[in-house]
Amino acid sequence: MTHALRLKDLAKTFDVSGGLFGGTRGKVHAVNPITLDVETGETLGIVGESGCGKSTLARMLVGLLPPTEGSIEIEGEPLSRADPAAFGQKIQYVFQDPISSLNPRKTIRQIMEAPLKHLHGMGREQREARIAEIFAAVNLREEFLERYPHEFSGGQAQRIGIARALAAKARILILDEPVSALDVSVQAQVLNLLADLKREFGLTYLFISHDLAVVEAVSDRVAVLYFGSVVEIGPAERIFAAPHHPYTALLAGSAPVVGRELTPPEAKGTELPNPLDPPPGCAFAPRCPRATDKCRAEVPALMDMGDGTKAACFHPLGQGA
Repeated sequence: MTHALRLKDLAKTFDVSGGLFGGTRGKVHAVNPITLDVETGETLGIVGESGCGKSTLARMLVGLLPPTEGSIEIEGEPLSRADPAAFGQKIQYVFQDPISSLNPRKTIRQIMEAPLKHLHGMGREQREARIAEIFAAVNLREEFLERYPHEFSGGQAQRIGIARALAAKARILILDEPVSALDVSVQAQVLNLLADLKREFGLTYLFISHDLAVVEAVSDRVAVLYFGSVVEIGPAERIFAAPHHPYTALLAGSAPVVGRELTPPEAKGTELPNPLDPPPGCAFAPRCPRATDKCRAEVPALMDMGDGTKAACFHPLGQGA
């Protein structure tokens, strides 16, 4: 069976300017080499603190950022050799801020028609039929097509953003914090819509969010990122209930729960390491209460935990420190 997405040693490094005097001050490893498969029809959740590399990874997957190293395959075809139009028909991006992601100078009809013209070369009648089909699928009225983005609420604008991605007949959607800018009641509507669309069109999702409850509810598997690396990956129903990596436990313990007092979970610090001067060994070691000399000297690889989960930890939870 063909994977929807296959990442092999995918990494992204940015040069940091030296400021007034020019030159390069150093390099930031935004995403360390990641090898990962996403199955067709799967929803893979991606979680982690701000600055962990989630959005950088997402932008590489849709071609908005070129990788520094590694490769991306979409349905068995390398992205590096893909025709841009064919690539756009397979994978699309749904942005966090629905209003700012829509061109304010164009009507919704013009926004919707762009991928149909440029990716599919559809004539006018074909475009109208496709737009009507997609608008019905996302529960939007066709009269909205003559309006401009600023005339819509956040929830309506996000539906339009989803519709635009679907108009290209993409089979993979990268959902980057798709409900974080919306009211809670609207979040539920959009999440239910995404679930319905996935069944109707046979879609594959990468769902990026800082909201662990949402990720756990919508995902089949969850990948936990820390400082540009996947530190744990496994089934959504157990990764937060019985985490193996101390960082996953830290995230789970930080999530607000009704009836539980808000107290900081056990950790030695709250700050991410300096990206210009990363620590040797495991990047989480300076914050980890279980860290040993080995952790501070060697980088752990993802290891099979025996329950469908993999964790990059020398002293995983549930085992002796």
